[in-house]
Amino acid sequence: WTLAVTQFGAAQACFDSAVEQVKVRKQFGKSIATFQNTQFKLAEMEADIVASRLMIRNAARLVDEKSPDATSHCAMAKMFATEKCFDVCNRALQMFGGYGYLKDYPIERYVRDLRVHQILEGTNEIMRMIISRNSLKDN
Repeated sequence: WTLAVTQFGAAQACFDSAVEQVKVRKQFGKSIATFQNTQFKLAEMEADIVASRLMIRNAARLVDEKSPDATSHCAMAKMFATEKCFDVCNRALQMFGGYGYLKDYPIERYVRDLRVHQILEGTNEIMRMIISRNSLKDN
């Protein structure tokens, strides 16, 4: 779950860059920040960052408390944060259009780096197995 913590900085940086980009990028003579779809995407991105942060904090609290559910909650946090923060970076890249793929912009690197976090320290499929096994065990 510690890998999940590293997601926040990249996701927040991509989100902040996307907010600035949509204010200056124009389509059809208007800033794309005025488009409802863009506003909805930004709202989802920010909510995903906050939700990921809360899941990580909750998992850390359970570890500190030596809760029997800590392992499952750490798996949930790792799975959720790595997927959602990757999505945030991917959506930010989309808001940059073709420029998002250029090495001149850090978003390209963040997308690449965050994708591998879904594999490292146990794939997210393994995290799903840990979570479901905890759900199915007899209490």
